[in-house]
Amino acid sequence: MQRRRKIKIVATLGPSSNDYDTIRKLFEAGADVFRINMSHGTHEEHRVRHEMIRRVERDLGRPIAILADLQGPKLRCGVFAAGAAELEEGQTFRFDLDKAPGDSHRVRLPHKEIFDALETGSTLLVNDGKIRLRVDENGEDYANCTVIVGGTISDRKGVNVPDVVLPVAALSEKDRDDLEFACELGVDWIALSFVQRAADVEEARRLVNGRAAVLSKIEKPAAVKAFDEILEVSDGIMIARGDLGVELPVQNVPPIQKRLTHACRAAAKPVIVATQMLESMIESPVPTRAEVSDVANAIYEGADAVMLSAESAAGNYPIEAVMTMVNVAVEVESDPTYRRVIEASRTVERRTVADGLVSAAREIAEATDIKAICCFTQSGTTALLTARERPRVPILALTPLEGTARRLCLSWGISCHITSDNVDRFKLAVVSAARAARASGIVGEEDQIVVTAGVPFNVPGTTNILRVAPCAERLIFATDPE
Repeated sequence: MQRRRKIKIVATLGPSSNDYDTIRKLFEAGADVFRINMSHGTHEEHRVRHEMIRRVERDLGRPIAILADLQGPKLRCGVFAAGAAELEEGQTFRFDLDKAPGDSHRVRLPHKEIFDALETGSTLLVNDGKIRLRVDENGEDYANCTVIVGGTISDRKGVNVPDVVLPVAALSEKDRDDLEFACELGVDWIALSFVQRAADVEEARRLVNGRAAVLSKIEKPAAVKAFDEILEVSDGIMIARGDLGVELPVQNVPPIQKRLTHACRAAAKPVIVATQMLESMIESPVPTRAEVSDVANAIYEGADAVMLSAESAAGNYPIEAVMTMVNVAVEVESDPTYRRVIEASRTVERRTVADGLVSAAREIAEATDIKAICCFTQSGTTALLTARERPRVPILALTPLEGTARRLCLSWGISCHITSDNVDRFKLAVVSAARAARASGIVGEEDQIVVTAGVPFNVPGTTNILRVAPCAERLIFATDPE
């Protein structure tokens, strides 16, 4: 099942996509990665979803990536005596640690760490930024504020503090339990919420201990400021634009998205553009023109993947949402402007032998009648470096490791093949690559491919050899008797 486009699609599972048939239809429609949202559902429900995805994988013979998205700490206000209160612009309002139910003048904020971090002039946002307050005075257990933008505040609404770094760990106790459960289950990616600093990611990596790849969600201004350090210790990035749009002026989000996407590509690390991509398709079978343009822009920017959240988890048209993304991707990637944009934004990275080799593979493939680039990889690094080049021809990653194949499902343009061949010589690698390329339908008997690998085999980080090879085995053995 060769995809017709290079960008990958992440589909969130939920009530609307909670059975084998729907999950299979989502994959067949174009989903490459399935997201399990740990904010909702029980461990047993997640276990059942995981088993259904793996059953689809076995039945269709294609590796599928599973991403477990941790909830992160949730900062919420307390309850109100009347269930809600109206806040008027210009009035004063107090947050404190008093357990008494709130009213139109005060409410409990059961997070002492927020009071410890606040300063005079800090901003507090309530209910996804619909209510905005300015801190006028604060102490270790209170904050007196002026309402800048009023509205209805009700029980347990979320509270955001956009302009300070909170002394809050990215992993709550629930997250730690969920992380361990997901790793034992065998997911391929762990998405870390509430990242503010590189140390948050490093802590998660210690707990994961190599059992999955770690993806950092960029959803706070502090993470944007510390992005270079966060990217360095992450295996991938998710640009969570919904949360960024709450804590930052909305006009700041598009340039941040572009800058972060380009930085991820330069680092050869996959990046997902997420949140509200086809929001109207929760209830409508047809998206808005603005949503289609939004998806298209992410593709033009060179993102590795675009994500569906509620559209596939709780919407009325999950299959149609995936098909819409596929159709947009096919149309954009066939546009000559797309190639010009992608190639103009290519970052020249030739600091290592592997950098130079994958760059040469791309140039050879594009300058001649080469049909595909086939790369043998243990850790996935060679395939990621090849994907960074954004070649015009398909990329086929061959690996004996099931986990590597699954993780690469998130990366731009990579088709993964788990090889069972006992490859210990480069000639056998070429034969195996030719077989896999023919089986995938990418090439025919008379075509040629570029093969990259590392010698000695099965040693990560040793990519050091490239060959242009025919796809017919009789020609491989005729031209290379060794």
